[in-house]
Amino acid sequence: MQLDKTGKNYIYTDEQLMARFQGGDEQAYIELVNRYRNKLLNFVYRYFSDFEISEDIVQDTMVKLYLKKHYYKEIAKFSTWLYTIAKNLAMTELRKKKQRRVTFLSQMTRDEKPYDIPSDQPGTDQEIQSDITNKIIRKAIDELSEKFKTVIVLRDIQELSYEEISSIVRVPIGTVKSRINRARLQLQVELKHLRK
Repeated sequence: MQLDKTGKNYIYTDEQLMARFQGGDEQAYIELVNRYRNKLLNFVYRYFSDFEISEDIVQDTMVKLYLKKHYYKEIAKFSTWLYTIAKNLAMTELRKKKQRRVTFLSQMTRDEKPYDIPSDQPGTDQEIQSDITNKIIRKAIDELSEKFKTVIVLRDIQELSYEEISSIVRVPIGTVKSRINRARLQLQVELKHLRK
């Protein structure tokens, strides 16, 4: 944030910050990281439901932003470019994770069962119910196919425009809208019992 000629705070756009960063302004990079770190964490977390993996991917995204800064051209919105990097890294990690899971399952004996350790944190009934509802919604989103999950997270959780989503997933806007509608219909079917 800078002061303009009248002494008021002036907030740079993402694209202006990126141009400054490409020109050598390290502070502009820090500002971009601060603007996008939490948004990207929320986005990536929807793929993994694992905070540690999500943080690693966001960190890798920010490293790529730093190292590949000159690849960005202002013909695209900065957010679209950055989300595309994060999505690609997430997809790569998902492929690795699936390969590891297949290996792990093939090595498991019948006696070994995964289990969850219950939380001993106290909570009100409303907090518990809200937490349960969020887990059910997250599970329903996780069970969507990748093409539906990606667009629904970008639109309904990250609140990106159809144009940005179209650039990130590299399909026409009409296809994006169709996928979002189909994903919402699937979620409605899965979650109809929550409204009772």
